[in-house]
Amino acid sequence: MDTPVLWQFTSSHYNEKARWALDFKRVPHIRHSLVPGFHVPTVRRLTGQDLVPVLKLSGRCVPDSTKIIAALEEAFPDPELYPADQQQRRRALELEDFFDEELGPYIRRWIFHLVLPYPEVVRAAFVNHASLPTRIAHRAIGPIIHSVMRRRMNITPKTAEIAQAKTIAAMDTLERELTPSGYLVGDRFTVTDLTAAALLSPMAWPPEFPYQDGFSIAPEPYLKARESLLAHRALRWTLEMYRRHRGQSAEVRPGADVSAA
Repeated sequence: MDTPVLWQFTSSHYNEKARWALDFKRVPHIRHSLVPGFHVPTVRRLTGQDLVPVLKLSGRCVPDSTKIIAALEEAFPDPELYPADQQQRRRALELEDFFDEELGPYIRRWIFHLVLPYPEVVRAAFVNHASLPTRIAHRAIGPIIHSVMRRRMNITPKTAEIAQAKTIAAMDTLERELTPSGYLVGDRFTVTDLTAAALLSPMAWPPEFPYQDGFSIAPEPYLKARESLLAHRALRWTLEMYRRHRGQSAEVRPGADVSAA
């Protein structure tokens, strides 16, 4: 099997979900970190759509973090992220879908509402890894990209207020769903825990998150929002899941020999 290749944004929570699954399963993989806006031709060529993450696995390109985990679970079943028990598996996938739909889009909208007025923060989170010409070009057309982002993610003060409430509601659901084991389904870490923790990572700011540049210069509105939620069990739980289960990166350099991995 060729080395899997992940096309990603560095600071995106859905991309973190796919990246964490690769790292958790210790799958050696190559990462191509793209720049928002500039990523479209590459991703459309690969998949016919323009969203990341995208994983090339066994010769096919798989878009969408949930589909990526399903493909990884089939190709690399150990360690497993889906519970073996069928009833628990159904519940795990139901909750994965809940957090994908009821948390992921809303926490993203809320946080971008807080940080888009600070272009240096956005560049640190999504662009600083790129080549100098790309960074210069992004700085030049950044206002246009940010305007497109606001339109595509429907970011307004009103929708941000709704997104904040939806985020907190999803966090409340997470707290209610926690079992005595400290996990969301059964007594071990599953796809549900990975999904919820990855999608909460932009607000939890775990030190194990692999790309810290955006966090390091976080603006005051974001810091105040985070501070207001730090006592919530869902954020404390997220930090604990990262501490226990995030582990080391399985990224390798292009051309590296992974035959013994």
